[in-house]
Amino acid sequence: MNEFELIARYFTRPPAAGSLVVAGVGDDCALLDLGERQLAVTTDLLLEGRHFARGADPEALGHKVLAVNLSDLAAAGSTPRCFFLALALPAADADWLAAFSRGLLALADRHGCTLAGGDTTRAPLIDTRPGPLTVCITALGEVPRGAAHTRAGARSGDDLYVSGALGDAALALAMRAGTCALDFVDAAAVQARLDRPEPRVALGIALRGVATSCMDVSDGLLGDLAHICARSQVGAVVSWSTVPRSPALQRQPVEAQQRCALAGGDDYELLFTAAPAARRRVLAAAREAGVAVSRIGSMVDGHAVQVTDEHGRALATPFAAYDHFAPPPAP
Repeated sequence: MNEFELIARYFTRPPAAGSLVVAGVGDDCALLDLGERQLAVTTDLLLEGRHFARGADPEALGHKVLAVNLSDLAAAGSTPRCFFLALALPAADADWLAAFSRGLLALADRHGCTLAGGDTTRAPLIDTRPGPLTVCITALGEVPRGAAHTRAGARSGDDLYVSGALGDAALALAMRAGTCALDFVDAAAVQARLDRPEPRVALGIALRGVATSCMDVSDGLLGDLAHICARSQVGAVVSWSTVPRSPALQRQPVEAQQRCALAGGDDYELLFTAAPAARRRVLAAAREAGVAVSRIGSMVDGHAVQVTDEHGRALATPFAAYDHFAPPPAP
């Protein structure tokens, strides 16, 4: 059972009659109805040893744990308003806490997102060693009634877009694992993309009324695109040559480029669809937000996600999206 099967089987249910919940499980954010405006709510939990390495730079970690939540708010097209922080700490280390809060609050201030409360506890001992550091954030944003983006809404014939460039975070992880070598400049660039992702909040807001569906790329382009296809009941064709990649990634072998850009996680770019008639509005939104966007394919009838080369021929893509509950690779 993978992560999404687990959620679907045990935790997905329609909102109760009369509930404030307009949309619940299955999107980047839940939507709560507050009358003229709606509240977008998201929660992300980051666990040491799973989402970040033991000894990770605390200031960069403070930035990232909020950034991944703001990225969800961006996918919904919402304006960040506040967040709640829950921490399970191995120890109350003053230097670590000062650096962590500095990174966290600098990003919060940049987006006008207020720390509104939370909870703090000490992680339990496991075999006489402190348990893993755990950080959980719940972030809230505001969006005009009916203007929120969801993963549903894409139509056959829509254009498919992605912001920024894909694959650098996965390349940084490959470098860390010793499976590729980068020079100092490229190494620093991809490490920054992994440690300090930039949530595309301004772009999400600018795409209100333009995008027909939207989500952020956190588990890999193909896997996340499959969620849009499933919710929208359409298929997709991605043209590999148009998938945006950084110079650092383009210097790698093609197989590594495809693995990182198509299936690598932690990009936190926006993946969205829009009608062909809206192409000028998409470009205007990108200019307004100061973020590059690339048209990488289109939505089609059916349910499958396919990648093609520059001649329109199907490419083999034996890459799996990230799954927390996937079995470990065979030795």
